[in-house]
Amino acid sequence: MTAPATPHRLPFGFVNSVRRNQGVFVAGAALAVVLLVLDLNLARGFSYFDAASTASSATTLALAAIGSTIIVLTGRLDLSVGAVISLVNCLIAVHVESTSLSMVVWSVAGLLVGIAIGLVNAFFVVILRLPSIIVTLAMMFIVEGLTLFVLEQPGGSVPAAFTSVFTGEVISGVLPTPIFILMAALLFWWCLRRTRFGTYIYAVGSDEDAAIAKGVPAQHVRFAAFVLGGAFYGAAGIFLTAQTGSGDPTVGPPMLLPVFVAVVLGGTGLAGGRGGCVGTLFGAVTLMLIVNLMLVFNVPTFYSSVAEGLLLLLAVLAASVGHMAVLFARLRDAASSVSYGRIAIDSAGGPSTIAAKGQLRNDDSLPEGQWRRWLVINQRTLRFVLPSYAALVAVVILTVWIVGGHIAAGAYLNSLLVLSAFPAVLALGQGAVVISGGLDLSMPAIITLSGVMLANWSDGSDLAALWSVPVVCAIAMGIGALNGIGVALFGIYPLIMTLAMNGIVQGITLAYTGGTPKGVAPPALRWMMTAKLSGVTPLVVALALFVVLATVILTRTTYGRLLYAAGSNAMPSSPASRCPPQSLRRTR
Repeated sequence: MTAPATPHRLPFGFVNSVRRNQGVFVAGAALAVVLLVLDLNLARGFSYFDAASTASSATTLALAAIGSTIIVLTGRLDLSVGAVISLVNCLIAVHVESTSLSMVVWSVAGLLVGIAIGLVNAFFVVILRLPSIIVTLAMMFIVEGLTLFVLEQPGGSVPAAFTSVFTGEVISGVLPTPIFILMAALLFWWCLRRTRFGTYIYAVGSDEDAAIAKGVPAQHVRFAAFVLGGAFYGAAGIFLTAQTGSGDPTVGPPMLLPVFVAVVLGGTGLAGGRGGCVGTLFGAVTLMLIVNLMLVFNVPTFYSSVAEGLLLLLAVLAASVGHMAVLFARLRDAASSVSYGRIAIDSAGGPSTIAAKGQLRNDDSLPEGQWRRWLVINQRTLRFVLPSYAALVAVVILTVWIVGGHIAAGAYLNSLLVLSAFPAVLALGQGAVVISGGLDLSMPAIITLSGVMLANWSDGSDLAALWSVPVVCAIAMGIGALNGIGVALFGIYPLIMTLAMNGIVQGITLAYTGGTPKGVAPPALRWMMTAKLSGVTPLVVALALFVVLATVILTRTTYGRLLYAAGSNAMPSSPASRCPPQSLRRTR
């Protein structure tokens, strides 16, 4: 009797390998599709010269994205990548000479600069345990300032030999140097991945506590990851300098969005522990090919940042599509179980429960007297805010004392408040986002779009300002609502959601203006900035009212209480807990 035939099954190891490298396969498939579309729309197909040109344009992005991927795999993010590239670019363009020794020395110096910045980032993130987002964001601004000391405006030049070394051919007609560089980067990653350190990178990013329990030196791993990332940023700056032949202090920061697009498009999870540099390389090349494809279809370059932002969002959503049902179920269960009446807030704005607050106020160990009790209850908050207030008072007193003989103190304070109005309003808006546990990087693009639309629509007319100001505010609020939908409903990291939105809004602004803004601010706005009412600028009065209103909303309303509670006590599975990303841990 013949035994029934058993259906053929794939080996378990093969299936497990496919699942583990799913991001690489998806990134490779996306690259193949884009290549096919581009080949069909080119007059002579995708030739060797097209491949060499694509590799040359993608190498800078790929090297930077590979460095960022190594850091992301450990569960951290680095926002200083673009600034490092600019600094290396300007240093080489200003100082390199035509001798072989000079070119070698400054190439090595570029790598060392990236490594040094990676060391500084690692010290603050790993040793001092500060959030990587805050540290690298601050480092981005610091490095941008240093870059302006090196080169204030685009300029400088590099020898033709320097350019030919990095953008020429290793084997004439067979192997362009950019492709060789990318192959060398992948070979480095292949070797690193098979070392104990490469295994530790994934272990720390997947579950830091479990890795430490197994004896993994998590701090050393993350420290080395930041250093390696800085080295790749330096290499990206070197190649960019050879490619462009000059220096530009503003060339790096716009690369932040494409870098994250390449990382996410390549299948690397921003929570750490999943992905790799092969997929990142595919993602970088795919992104460059999409930009080329837009040129083939005569799409204005203004829309490139829109495409990058949309690609980032689509890649993040595609990576998390399997978790959407679980996410919505948890949010629904959490929403049904929350009792808003049990959430309270202390007088300093900190979240607590009514029971805990009642115990604190009725505790016999507290000193007598309302002010003494208030000081004890809010002592933790005061430790954070008092140094800032003291520094502000000291700076104001010192400035008035120094310039007191030249200007009146009242006029000086009025001017100080006028100049502070813009950053104060921005800080209050960003502060509300930070309180909730997020970070909004779309702020610059929203400001630019709002100013462009208001000047264009009002065009110096107070009558037009009556309708244009509310419309502009509504549009800005709509963009914020889109950010909120992406973060709260779809669980996208606030940093990624707002970074993508910044690119989208920036592209829309360029497309709307055609690169040339037009219009004039209405006279009423200029009056608020320059007029005097009893020696006080009207903007100062408006700022005072705005601060009072914001304070009341944050500390005396139900929304304010919930905002503090969401930032302090977000559920581990909720989107609010996804910022900063280093707080995430993959569950098994």
